[in-house]
Amino acid sequence: MDLAKGNAGPRFAPMILAGGSGTRFWPRSRRAHAKQVLALDGERTMIQQTLERLLPLAAAEDVWVFTNKLLSAVIAEQLPQVARDKILAEPVARNTAPACALAAFLLERTAPETVIGVFPSDHVIRNNARFCEVIRAGVKLATSGERIVVLGVPPTRAETGYGYIELGNVVDAASVPCGDVPVRRVKRFTEKPDLARAEEFVATGNYAWNGGIFLWSARTLANAIREYSPAMAPLLEKIAAAYAKSQAEFNRVFAEVYPLCEEISIDYAVLEPRSAKGEAGSEIYCLPADFAWNDLGSWAALYEHRAGYKPGDLETENVSDGASTQSVVVDAQGNYVYALGKVVALIGVSDLVVVETTDALLITTRERSQDVGKVVAELKERGRYDLI
Repeated sequence: MDLAKGNAGPRFAPMILAGGSGTRFWPRSRRAHAKQVLALDGERTMIQQTLERLLPLAAAEDVWVFTNKLLSAVIAEQLPQVARDKILAEPVARNTAPACALAAFLLERTAPETVIGVFPSDHVIRNNARFCEVIRAGVKLATSGERIVVLGVPPTRAETGYGYIELGNVVDAASVPCGDVPVRRVKRFTEKPDLARAEEFVATGNYAWNGGIFLWSARTLANAIREYSPAMAPLLEKIAAAYAKSQAEFNRVFAEVYPLCEEISIDYAVLEPRSAKGEAGSEIYCLPADFAWNDLGSWAALYEHRAGYKPGDLETENVSDGASTQSVVVDAQGNYVYALGKVVALIGVSDLVVVETTDALLITTRERSQDVGKVVAELKERGRYDLI
């Protein structure tokens, strides 16, 4: 699809990753109703917002969605613009590399120069105009040679839950077709450092968070998989060949062959080994994700987003969502409340997360909200699948 709306340009195929279970938003998120299909930020669900910000860049017919069997039906219902045969439900979870690579092998068969954009389905972006500007620049950059483009989020704190990108040399603007979007070479990737290293990274001013948004041509990624994951490549080629035959044949081969793929992230499968070629040889470039990005990775992150929190702010505002907007607050600060059909009264408490659904109640501190996944693990251990 023409990114410039009328001028000749590279075909762009966004790929939305929507397979996660969203355990950190329990009890609202469940296996069959995970974070990406919830309306956490406004009336539209996370995946609906993701598609909407991509439609100025690509036609709905060029969008792919990779999810799981529990979510595919609700996603198809929420995204009627996307062709049903392009909403692929993985037979088993295999992390991001097999999914990204399968999209590359599917498109390589008919349109190898197509630029694939990988987009998680649960991000919040405030500045959609800047988002489109950066993605357009990245697509142009990815069309030339074997280039890989990653988006780096300017870090605002020493976060241990994100991967980091070490930035290399600034690329001369005259040599790349990115307009006023700055381009840096990439030195290396580091996955989720401990706090001391994260603080060191942020202090240098030469690192960005890895936001999980990548751009590459179908041929570039397929060739990278052949080079770095040679056992996986023929499996994905077999699945892609079946897709071209019939839906029934694809379903059969997908179910049989996809589970044989290695469970590995695209970062470990391609980005890290490719970056080992060195700053000049890797052909990995970083563009700034300077469009007010948030991945809403926990109830605490949702609180900060809804409160308009910035580092250094006094965290005093209380945030109420759902039917709890009539909450009564007395001498309470920094709390997040979601409740169905109830008035919640808070007296003399601070920094809590209170979330009620019809069958569960969560009470934790914002500081410990990342540990909600441990509750889900415990419920699973007890056999309470009705609650997860």
